[in-house]
Amino acid sequence: MRKACLPSKFVADVMKKVPPSGIRRYFDLASEIDDVISLGVGEPDFVTPWHIREACIHSLECGETSYTSNYGLMELREEISSFFSDKYGTSYNPNSEILVTSGVSEALDVAIRAITNPGDEILIPQPSYVAYTPSVMFAGGVPVPVETCLENEFKLHAEDLEAAITDKTKALILNYPNNPTGATMGRNDFEAIADVVSEHDIMVISDEVYDCLTYKGKHTCFASIDGMRDRTILLNGFSKAYAMTGFRMAYAMAPREVISSMMLIHQYSMLCAPIMGQIGAIEALRNGTHEMERMVRDYDRRRHLIVNGLNKIGLECFEPSGAFYAFPSVQNTGLTSEEFAEKLLFEQKVVTIPGNVFGKAGDGFLRCSYATSREEIEEALARIEAFVDRL
Repeated sequence: MRKACLPSKFVADVMKKVPPSGIRRYFDLASEIDDVISLGVGEPDFVTPWHIREACIHSLECGETSYTSNYGLMELREEISSFFSDKYGTSYNPNSEILVTSGVSEALDVAIRAITNPGDEILIPQPSYVAYTPSVMFAGGVPVPVETCLENEFKLHAEDLEAAITDKTKALILNYPNNPTGATMGRNDFEAIADVVSEHDIMVISDEVYDCLTYKGKHTCFASIDGMRDRTILLNGFSKAYAMTGFRMAYAMAPREVISSMMLIHQYSMLCAPIMGQIGAIEALRNGTHEMERMVRDYDRRRHLIVNGLNKIGLECFEPSGAFYAFPSVQNTGLTSEEFAEKLLFEQKVVTIPGNVFGKAGDGFLRCSYATSREEIEEALARIEAFVDRL
C-alpha cells in the first residue's frame, strides 16, 4: 500500500517564514462590506489615456502578437534610453543595459536574484513597500531593516545607513518617492548616501517608479549622482505615471554585466514582456507627457486636500512630496495601527492600510492613498473625523 502524501512536507522552508501581504488582507476584508471607500489601493483611478490604448488596439489589428527579444523591443529600449538621457542626463546603451520586464515587481525580483548569494545582507529603509523583504528572502538573502522616522520626514540618513552595514552587506534598496510614506530625497540627501555606498563598495537597487509624481522641486535620479551609475540597478515603469497598472510594463537599467545576468532569469521565467504592452509603452513615452502631467496636477490637489483634512481631524500628517500616499500618525488615539484600521473599516467603512505592514518603523501610522476622486476623499475624511470624535 502506497504512503499517503503530505503536501506540506514538500513546501520550501522559506515559504513558511514569509507572511501573506498585509495589504491584501484589508482588500479581502473590504470585499465583504458594502458602501466602502478605499484609501488602500496604490493604483491610479484614471483610465489609461486613449492614445495609449489605441496604439495597443492597432497593434492587435495588425497581428502583432509574437514574442519579442528577451530584452524587449529595441524600439522601446531606444525610447527609454532617450527619455532618461534627456530627463536626467544618465545614458544607458539600449543594446545591452536595458531590460524590459513585466512590471517593476518582476524587475525587483530578478535584480535581487541576480546579485544575491545565500547569506548576503540587503539593507531596506523602512517603512518600505511590502515586496522588498520577501523578495530578498526568496533569493536566499537576509533583509536588514534600516528605520526612518517622522522627525526626519522618513528620509534615509547616512549615519543610520552606515550603522547597519556589516561585512555581509551586498546591496541597499532605495525607493524615493517612497511607498508608503510619500517621502522624497533631494540631490544633497543622495550625495551623503552615495558617499557611504562608495566607501563600503555596495550595490544599490533604486526603485523610482514614482519619479514623475514629485510635487516639490524635481526628482533626483540616484544613478545620476557622481559615481553611482555603475553601482546602481535603476527600476522604473509605466503603471503609476501613465495609469497603466494592468499592462504590467516596466524596465531595469544597469551596467551590461548586471543586466545580462538579470536577463537570464527573465529569459527562463518570463521570456519577454507582452508585445502589446510594449507598444503601448512606446506610445506613452513619445506622446504621453501631457496626459501624465494633467493627472499629476490632480494628484497634487488631492494631496493638499487629504493632508489638510487629516491634520484638521487631529491625525498628525507631514506633507508628502511624492507618490500618492499620505502617512498620518494615529499614536495619539491610543490604538495601534491595526486596531485603528480595523475599527475604521468595520465602523465607518473606510479602507486604510496599517503602517506596521510596511515594517516596524511604520507602527503607529496609516497609509492613505489619494489615488481616488476628491469626492471620495472628502467623504472618507468625514467618516474618519466621526470615528476619531467617538474615540
